[in-house]
Amino acid sequence: MVSRERKREALLHDKLQRLRAITHSHAMNEASIVLDASNYIKELKHKVDRLNQDIETAQSSSTRIDPWPQVTVEELEKCFLVNVQALKSCPGLLVYILETFEELGLTVVEARVSCADNFHLQAIGGENEEDEERINAQRVKRRISNAIKNWIENNE
Repeated sequence: MVSRERKREALLHDKLQRLRAITHSHAMNEASIVLDASNYIKELKHKVDRLNQDIETAQSSSTRIDPWPQVTVEELEKCFLVNVQALKSCPGLLVYILETFEELGLTVVEARVSCADNFHLQAIGGENEEDEERINAQRVKRRISNAIKNWIENNE
């Protein structure tokens, strides 16, 4: 009977020491170790709540991504790589962009377009050799962005 109680006391002491180590407690008596463990659990709950709030904030800010088309233009040797992407379908936008290509004197050398669930245009526009005025990527981007704004105004 005595040895059974000693085993139980030793087991309880061992468990308390593990709890003390896990919770980084410096307490020596049982009540203080348990109190430190309780405070440690409260801290962990607070951290979890804060992390969940951060996740919610990140998710809500990612859903606020601009649904309107985003434009990137990269200047290649004698042409431009134009990417236009939107998170939604944009009926009629392609016409506005191609008209802008024409106004800039760019010939569509190659293009890939998807207009189903979202809008994605990747086009290579080459400069006409006849044009005396050299255009740059900034000008192409600005003009395509203006075409998108016009499209938005006409579709609201």
